[in-house]
Amino acid sequence: MPDRPQSSPSLSRRRFIEGATVVGGGLLADGTLGAIAGRARAASGATPAGAAVGAAPAQVMSGRPVLTDGVQSGDVTETSAVLWARADRPARLVAELSSTPSFRDRRRVRGPVVTPGGDLTGHLQVRGLAPGRPVFYRLAFEDLSDPTLTSEPLSGHFRTAPTRREDLSFVWSGDTAGQGWGINPDFGGMRIYEAIRQVQPDFFLHSGDNIYADGPIGASVPLPDGTTWRNLTTEAKSKVAETLDEFRGNYRYNLMDDNLRRLYAEVPVLAQWDDHETRNNWFPGQILDDPRYTERRVDVLATRSRRAFLEYMPMAEPSGDPEGRIYRTVRRGPLLDVMLLDERTYRGPNSPDDQTAPSPATAFMGERQLAWLEHELERSRATWKLIAADMPLGLVVPDGANVEAVASGDPRLLGREFEFARLLSFIKRRRIRNVVFVTADVHYTAAHFYDPDKAVFQDFDPFWEFVSGPLNAGTFGPNALDPTFGPQLRFQKVAPTANQPPSAGLQFFGHVTIDAASRAMTVRLKDLSGATLFQVTLDAEGR
Repeated sequence: MPDRPQSSPSLSRRRFIEGATVVGGGLLADGTLGAIAGRARAASGATPAGAAVGAAPAQVMSGRPVLTDGVQSGDVTETSAVLWARADRPARLVAELSSTPSFRDRRRVRGPVVTPGGDLTGHLQVRGLAPGRPVFYRLAFEDLSDPTLTSEPLSGHFRTAPTRREDLSFVWSGDTAGQGWGINPDFGGMRIYEAIRQVQPDFFLHSGDNIYADGPIGASVPLPDGTTWRNLTTEAKSKVAETLDEFRGNYRYNLMDDNLRRLYAEVPVLAQWDDHETRNNWFPGQILDDPRYTERRVDVLATRSRRAFLEYMPMAEPSGDPEGRIYRTVRRGPLLDVMLLDERTYRGPNSPDDQTAPSPATAFMGERQLAWLEHELERSRATWKLIAADMPLGLVVPDGANVEAVASGDPRLLGREFEFARLLSFIKRRRIRNVVFVTADVHYTAAHFYDPDKAVFQDFDPFWEFVSGPLNAGTFGPNALDPTFGPQLRFQKVAPTANQPPSAGLQFFGHVTIDAASRAMTVRLKDLSGATLFQVTLDAEGR
């Protein structure tokens, strides 16, 4: 089953990232500062740190530069992290790093020049950080004509992953600003992001649908009780996204929310992408039949969408990959490896999913990604292997008369299920222990236990799948469970009627803790208030 890349060439990460070496400060194990080797990125046309600016900016603005959209960190590992910010003009990103919030031991790192070619976004990957330590950072922009003119800095912090067993905490969810439910100042904005911040996790996994590029945001929505939901609005959110600037505008819209910006400054993000970053239920090669679009080729839309995603999310480049792939592993120390999937780019067309043998038409992850996942699982030495899927395995997700996810509803092993049958059999055969799936997508929360004794296809070991979302979107559910892999419903919380607004309180996230002493994983499914709806503790198998 070969990969099915988009027929229009996607933005190559080699073109997107400009390599550079920056010399600054790294937090060493003894708390002193040493050298960091890092990579700076600002999108195609960016200028590496330390290089001369080849041409004057097209537009000269007076005064000091401004950070427009907060700061972020992402893909934080034991020794590295990616820092992100956006400016109001071409300028150079600079960072100060410290081991303390007072910044008494700060070191300055000069990053890339951000340009309109990358929508003035800048990424700075720093390496050589000490494991298991807090890192405090301040980001600012230097004026290109006068480096003494710098923006007011914005601060953030994160903690690097440890090299020895320590308690671990993380949160996952997905689906932001969907179904017309945007930023409502009367409601306090996207309040679930503040509920997540209160947990103070080590990282936040956004499981996809970071934006709803196909979901315009109107000024108001009438509610069943006679009141009105009121949204902040922008031009970019007034129609479906088709141009690169419109896709970018969807990310800028979400970053208008104070709750989201506070969370991203304090908690590193691991970002996945799914369909709504481009368009509902898209697949490579699709030609849209949707009058809202003047550009009907989904491959063209997905190329623009992918570029905006890479510009706005603080992602690290997978080592040695020239295509700018989104699937990757982020290692969080001896207790956890996170394997983030891309179940959108390499799939075959949505169909009834009734094929009786594997073929290119049944691809979902694609051969290369599936082989990569098997390799990552087998070489992982972490206690827990978290497969971050952007779609559920056992829930039937329809696309009209076709199937959008994996499960078809037919108990037989069919269609896209062949890939997962291979994966699950591989995990059993290689005796890979402590594999857990987390996902979002269906806009409700649930816990599923997959039992081979109750399955049609039985060549696998038991495992859990946890579902949680939305973050700020309509709540739906429930979806039917497909019996092929024997999923048993242990919990679900759904909307009483379809498309419940965030004000109904049915917004969900999952919170996972791993105890260093016992290595046990506890999963809690929580709601908008932070209340725990369901909890289960999984004991680690093996040494």
